[in-house]
Amino acid sequence: MSPRPLEIADIDGVIRAFEARGYIPDRTLATAIYLLVKLSKPLLIEGHAGVGKTEVAKTLAAALATDLIRLQCYEGLDSSSALYEWNYQKQLLAIRIRERGDETPEEKVRHIFGPEFLLERPLLRSIRAPHSSPVLLIDEVDRADEAFEAFLLELLSDFQISIPELGTIRAQHRPYVILTSNRTRELGDALRRRCLYHWIDYPDLEKEMKIVAARAPAAGSALGKQVVEYVQSIRQMNLAKPPGVAETLDCVYALESLGKDRLDAAAAEETLGCVAKSAEDSAKIKAEGIARILSREV
Repeated sequence: MSPRPLEIADIDGVIRAFEARGYIPDRTLATAIYLLVKLSKPLLIEGHAGVGKTEVAKTLAAALATDLIRLQCYEGLDSSSALYEWNYQKQLLAIRIRERGDETPEEKVRHIFGPEFLLERPLLRSIRAPHSSPVLLIDEVDRADEAFEAFLLELLSDFQISIPELGTIRAQHRPYVILTSNRTRELGDALRRRCLYHWIDYPDLEKEMKIVAARAPAAGSALGKQVVEYVQSIRQMNLAKPPGVAETLDCVYALESLGKDRLDAAAAEETLGCVAKSAEDSAKIKAEGIARILSREV
């Protein structure tokens, strides 16, 4: 039986609802989520890669029993790709069908710019959500350029979009907005001021063990503890891409799939690709000595 939808009554309720869905938040994150819902204010979450920033939005949508609408940011992302586009092929077909009709040119133009020719992209889809407030995830906003960041300011302030051919569309149900950033570039002050803020750091040993227990209960506490201690030792090395919680879970899942009930040097080397994401990092871990890393106390 799936957990019941979240009723935002207090911060403890947020913690319980998230834990019931396999996400282990600390109290400061639960407070930020509570305020996001109560104040209808965007939440900017920053942190290292793989620490669970995107999962916050996924878990909140599941907890609220609402839609998750995701905009994946990238270099060169523009407003048309994020907002809407016109279905030009469908418009051309409609023009050809109506060529022999007795409509005026103005009437034909009005027809082909009707809602049925509009291709909704994530931002417009979040504003036009018909039944309830969706969770809008603007993922890795730091990968988009400053021009797109400036465009977001108006949207996050008014939650309305102006389409010249259709007019202004206002949100009937204000979306719950979560923005994530890996800090590949510094975001502007104007965007930050419009958001609540939370930083997710690498978890300590106890919290990471709780995460593994929640996400991979079949692995057993002994194997889970070994993997967490191993990954936490690797994080202390000077790697280009230190492993996050996602890599810890990947390692546990891989060991489960291989039928391993303990993490020894051979198993760690076999699954090294789960925690090291570059040839240079793999070489550093091997040079340090996997057996030596496993024997360290965290």
